Amino acid sequence: MRTFDDMLSKQLKDEEFRKEYEAIQPEMDVIRAIVDARTSQNLTQKELAERTGINQADISKLENGTRNPSVNLLKRLAEGMGMALKIEFVPKQKI
Repeated sequence: MRTFDDMLSKQLKDEEFRKEYEAIQPEMDVIRAIVDARTSQNLTQKELAERTGINQADISKLENGTRNPSVNLLKRLAEGMGMALKIEFVPKQKI
C-alpha cells in the first residue's frame, strides 16, 4: 500500500506538477496553520466564530481554501485563540 508521501514524492518528479504544487503551497500552509491552531485547542469552528465574531461559514471557507484571509482577519483568529500572528519570509529551498 502506498502512502500519500510516497505518491507525492513520485508526482513531484514531474516538473509541471511540482511547479503547480509549489505555487499553492503558501495558501496550503495558511490553511494548515489555522486548522492546526484551532484543533490544538479543541475548538470547533462555531466556538472560534463566537470568540472572534467571524461568521462560522467564513471560517469554514478559510479552512477549505475557498476564501483568502486578510492579515487583519488572521490577527482576529489568532487573538481569538490567545495566540500571536507571526508571518515570515524564508529563503527558497531548492528541490
